[in-house]
Amino acid sequence: MALPKLIADGGATKVEWCLLNGGHKKTILTQGISPYFLSRDQIHDLLLKELCPFLQKKKLGEVHYYGTGMRNPKNVRMLKSCLADIFEGAAIEVSDDMLAAARGLAGDEKVIACNLGTGSFCCYYNGKKIAKRSPGIGYILGDEGSGAYLGKKVLQYYLYDTFDEELRNKFNRKYETDPIGILENVYRKPLANRYMATFSLFLSENRGHYMIENIIEDGLNDFFFNHLNKYKETSFLPVSFVGGIAYNFKDVINDLCETYQFQLGKIIRNPMEGLIDFHS
Repeated sequence: MALPKLIADGGATKVEWCLLNGGHKKTILTQGISPYFLSRDQIHDLLLKELCPFLQKKKLGEVHYYGTGMRNPKNVRMLKSCLADIFEGAAIEVSDDMLAAARGLAGDEKVIACNLGTGSFCCYYNGKKIAKRSPGIGYILGDEGSGAYLGKKVLQYYLYDTFDEELRNKFNRKYETDPIGILENVYRKPLANRYMATFSLFLSENRGHYMIENIIEDGLNDFFFNHLNKYKETSFLPVSFVGGIAYNFKDVINDLCETYQFQLGKIIRNPMEGLIDFHS
């Protein structure tokens, strides 16, 4: 009998793990893993504390980890070593979140795969590997269209006193913060990208207001213009999306695809179901 497989879709905010055991599957969420914010020891302790009790000492045959920060070979080696320490004898694959999006969206078919979650990226997947990718320059310089990017726009509107009275009152009631607290979280505390991304929820809750719609449309258009617009493959391949931002604002994604004359493919919240199919 084949040993169980473990699949992970790892983001900076959370990691979704799925244990495939015969025809059964079980999932669990743990806190996010980013090698730029957590050390090897911290990741090791996190896995022992949050993941291992869920597995109930099952011996694994394969571990497939897809995660943020894994475009850096140094990070891949570090996480693979960490996983090998915990899951002795298992065959371990560590790949980046870009490959997770591509396989989750298209399996072994060609696609332009985009992720709009806490961060953002897009790539051309030829059905086997990532053949072309946009440069990833992080949430400070880039990540257009992401939760962190849109959340930053919300904070700018609030801090610059651009919101009208209605939105400013709603913001104050929801977050109970002030400019000093916001700047403290952004500039002095860790994981500023996660913090800023939480404010993208304010956009979802206030659809229909022209300022909210402007933030959403401008932020997503920045992603289309700076990234997708540079792929010649968009003229003959579908453009598919994964991630909470893409899923929540699928109407705007659809309108932008029509504007740019792109063929819209799938829009899904996360790639896990597609990854389960791929590895099954």
